Amino acid sequence: MSTNAQLEFTRHHTLSRLERAQAAAWDEQPEGFNNTIRWNAGHIYSSMEYFISSILPAYTPVHPEWGALFGTGTNPSEWEGQPPSNEVLLEALKEQPRRVSAVVEGKWDEKLAQAITIGPLTMETVGELVEFVVWHEGTHAGLIDALGRVTA
Repeated sequence: MSTNAQLEFTRHHTLSRLERAQAAAWDEQPEGFNNTIRWNAGHIYSSMEYFISSILPAYTPVHPEWGALFGTGTNPSEWEGQPPSNEVLLEALKEQPRRVSAVVEGKWDEKLAQAITIGPLTMETVGELVEFVVWHEGTHAGLIDALGRVTA
């Protein structure tokens, strides 16, 4: 399976989990969970925008302001202002893979200007970073699924 196909497959999975979750449950934070369904959805979106725009200057991020709400270390209990609605988040998540695929296509083996290291993982090419972003989304899709089940 190509990396682009993995991106599409993972996003389809994420969207199906979000669409299964009850709308009212998107902002519930059950005991034992660090965040909410809304936060995880926004984090998936914002993280991909951040990583892709940081390695490919031709990529213009959409909704960069969401990073303040959904970046690593943020929490819904600390939000100032209103986060995007379920509908706005879903639409953003639906259109994002098309934009990402268009800018990364044919660049899989392109070396990054500077390697990115997260924990023990060092990514040196565009393809390696996109594979990380896809894996990262999968972990948060699992959290969305779990949150959807415990808040049902």
